[in-house]
Parts: sequence; structure tokens; C-alpha cells
Amino acid sequence: MKTIFYSLAIFFLVSISSCSQKTTGSATSTMQAGERDGSSYEKAIIIQEKSEGKGVNAEYTWLRENYPGYKTMGQSLNHHEGKPYDIIRIKTSGGTEKSIYFDISHFFGKL
Repeated sequence: MKTIFYSLAIFFLVSISSCSQKTTGSATSTMQAGERDGSSYEKAIIIQEKSEGKGVNAEYTWLRENYPGYKTMGQSLNHHEGKPYDIIRIKTSGGTEKSIYFDISHFFGKL
């Protein structure tokens, strides 16, 4: 039940954020730039924002910057080793389907 609630809340925030001005988010990590590609839990993009609205904006800003012309196929909230992750399924502009992992522990549950 919590997963459904959080998924709906994130979907709602994404909907609202797409209507607002573009904000820049901070996605940083201790790994080298090429190692954090979002392809797995271990290589998840770490979002450093402190509120859900800014955090969700940072996720979609990262996707736009790294996969121009992508289409969202779906999104899920998962927990792995005690941390919350957003996994966003996309189709790249070239037609490849990918799952992109975001570590959302800095902002999850913080409005």
C-alpha cells in the first residue's frame, strides 16, 4: 500500500513539475563520472536534493540531459539494501529500452 501511495505521490509531483519552470538539480556521487550511469542499484544516479519536488525535477533533468528525446515507459519505487530508489523505464530516441536507477534517499519522503 505504501508503495502505491509513494508511486502516486511521485507521479503527481512529476506532473506538477512538468508545468513549472525548469530547475537544476544536483546529481553527484563519489564514483567517477562514467561509472554512475544509472544502469543498476550499484551505479544509481544519486540525487542530492532535499525535497521531493526538487528531487523529482533533478531526475528528469538528468534524463533530458543524458537521453535527449527519450520517452518515459514507466516508473517504480523500490527499496534495496535499506535505501529507496526510483527506477524509470525509458525508450531512447534510438528506440532502445532502458531502466535508469536513481538513489532518492536524500529527498524521499521530504516535502
